[in-house]
Amino acid sequence: MDKLFVDMNDADAALNEFAALLAEDEGARKQVREGGITQGVVLEITGDSVLVDIGSKSEGRIDADEFRGRDGVLTIKAGDTVEVFVQSRENEHGQCVLSKREADRLKMWEQIATKVENDEVVRGTIINRVKGGLQVDIGVKAFLPGSQVELRPTRNLDKFIGQDFDFKIIKFNKKRGNIVLSRRALLEEEREKLKEKTLDKLIEGAIMLGQVKNITEYGAFVDLGGIDGLLHITDMSWGRVNHPEEVLAIGDEITVKILKFNPETERVSLGMKQLLPDPWAHADFRYPVSCQVLGRVVSLIDYGAFVELEEGIEGLIHISEMSWTQRVKHPSKVVEKGDIVACVVLKLDAEAKKISLGMKQLEPNPWSLLEERYPVGTRILGKIRNITDFGIFIGIEDGIDGLVHISDMSWTQKIKHPSEAFQKGDEVEAVVLNIDVENERFSLGIKQLAEDPWETLPERMPPGHVATATITKITDFGAFAEVEDGIEGLVHISELSTEHVDDPNDVVKPGDQVKVEVISVDPKERKIALSIKSYQQRAERGTLREYRDASETTLGDVLARHLAGKGE
Repeated sequence: MDKLFVDMNDADAALNEFAALLAEDEGARKQVREGGITQGVVLEITGDSVLVDIGSKSEGRIDADEFRGRDGVLTIKAGDTVEVFVQSRENEHGQCVLSKREADRLKMWEQIATKVENDEVVRGTIINRVKGGLQVDIGVKAFLPGSQVELRPTRNLDKFIGQDFDFKIIKFNKKRGNIVLSRRALLEEEREKLKEKTLDKLIEGAIMLGQVKNITEYGAFVDLGGIDGLLHITDMSWGRVNHPEEVLAIGDEITVKILKFNPETERVSLGMKQLLPDPWAHADFRYPVSCQVLGRVVSLIDYGAFVELEEGIEGLIHISEMSWTQRVKHPSKVVEKGDIVACVVLKLDAEAKKISLGMKQLEPNPWSLLEERYPVGTRILGKIRNITDFGIFIGIEDGIDGLVHISDMSWTQKIKHPSEAFQKGDEVEAVVLNIDVENERFSLGIKQLAEDPWETLPERMPPGHVATATITKITDFGAFAEVEDGIEGLVHISELSTEHVDDPNDVVKPGDQVKVEVISVDPKERKIALSIKSYQQRAERGTLREYRDASETTLGDVLARHLAGKGE
């Protein structure tokens, strides 16, 4: 009886224990719910899977890759407690479907949500470039728009891939799984804090440290600490700078001087060369006029070459100062960029920062010797090198030509264009009229080889002289008649006939041979007035003085013949 009583007690205890186990198991099952996160214990790691016990004999296998770090090494071992996400409490094999990765993702979303509520920053790694910006890993994938990467838009987003930064969350939607980040917002906040400190130091003339942030063709933007200043290309160096990249690179730490600062617009102008002495300050002592210098050709332009004498000091050799005799059409015919050349200082203006240089001055001026070799009046023989609208150029010496102006080709012939009378290559004789050494001009004349027929015309054709003339041209006011080769006189309409004339064409025609009487001669103005009417009137009165051809007849001959006629 006592034994039975004891057995009954044992049975009750067993039942109570079984009930407790059922309750415990039921509690565990309630904790292990689908779609939730629970803790589990790593039972074993076999091959590519990890067996995790989440309680109440609930076990599940998880891909081992979900427990690997970035280096590919497993981060857990048997016996470790881990948090996992329960996707399903039982699959076809009677095991739970678990995920470590999904548990981490959900926990991360909760952490991010908390950071959003508290306006905290998140740390992340830029992992990829996507349309419109970059993809960032902050535990979950987030989007960083291109406009939010830096303070200024940047085209090269690839350079940020693989880098870690702090970000501010500017858009968060847990349901849609959408997170938008901004690095720019944090940079702006940091910049504003720095700016307040920097503004207290910004005064004209101050010397500050800065970092090159951006480079353009015209200069570089330098971050002084929350505020940018412009370092113009002309203020980088006293020497020649073709592009800012020759002097600076993005990221360089440089020392600059504050040239100008406008507190209202917060515009800052910077200078680097102002930290060094101006090389032009005493240039007039180092480069006096007429001194010989050596320099490097740094630039060629259509009208000359710029030569660097020292850093910050350049002079111009004009093409007219490169050769005494050679007609230099472009400086590249004489020098090349990079050449070291010798030259002479012709003029220096330190205030305007200009130096005029010359190369030809290193040699004797051949023009100064021309006056000795070819004094005015010297006859020369040379070939025509060039023909222009205004004259012909005759070669005198190598590189030196003399000009016969169209007005010095003939005393009497009217030449409309030199090509009417000359051809290139013709050998012609001329007389030296003038040599202008300073302007390098050599004036010649061809007509001066002979006497000016107009100077002796008053002797050959005094007033009252009768000559045979050829009508050359008819005008409204009269007719022009040639009395000698190349010498024309005007027969005014009032002197065409003894009768009234309305139209000169009614009396004479071009080519007509007519008798005319000389009325007046003006050698200086090269004018001779003729009259047909006067000749006719005198002929009618019988008082006409007869003249033979000018080459055969003299005034005495005419008088003698006239007296002889009276005697008869």
